Amino acid sequence: MSIKRIQKHFTESVETKLAARDALAGPIAAAADVMVEALANGNKILACGNGGSAADCQHFAAELVGRFERERPELPAIALTTDSSILTAVGNDYNFDAIFSKQVRALGQEGDVLLAITTSGNSGNVLQAIEVARERGMHVIALTGKGGGKVNGALGELDVHICVPSDRTARIQEVHLLTIHCLCDLIDAILLGDE
Repeated sequence: MSIKRIQKHFTESVETKLAARDALAGPIAAAADVMVEALANGNKILACGNGGSAADCQHFAAELVGRFERERPELPAIALTTDSSILTAVGNDYNFDAIFSKQVRALGQEGDVLLAITTSGNSGNVLQAIEVARERGMHVIALTGKGGGKVNGALGELDVHICVPSDRTARIQEVHLLTIHCLCDLIDAILLGDE
């Protein structure tokens, strides 16, 4: 039973990634262009999400500030998921839905990018962050699944929606991680030249 169950997970992961490959290649390329333009103009990328998506935010920021697969100058990216004092103070003094939007209001500037990650597309705190980002003249790159949820109505014409064609959270998160790696690779290739 265990072997077959494990094999099923691998098969479903591969099938989801293959289904996403053609559907998401265009939006991922568009998102990379938006990010590179912001970085080239001296702007930064802020990232927010909950749970596994929070970990993805930290992973993305680490790849930009450190490096992905080759040496390059540091790139400005901040995971809004990491400062426990801000998260708990805002959550306690206001509410949990404000934990990212208050940081976007404090740190985000026109021309910056918000990477908003929510597998359901319905996370209240991510939706509030998107709203504030749009008010501040920031671009939004949204990574979702399950049809995109409320994020569909929250994005503007210049924002990019990367919606994984799956309803299973684990599969969506697996494609989100691959998407993050694609974005990091494209950013490097555009900034440094293709290897």
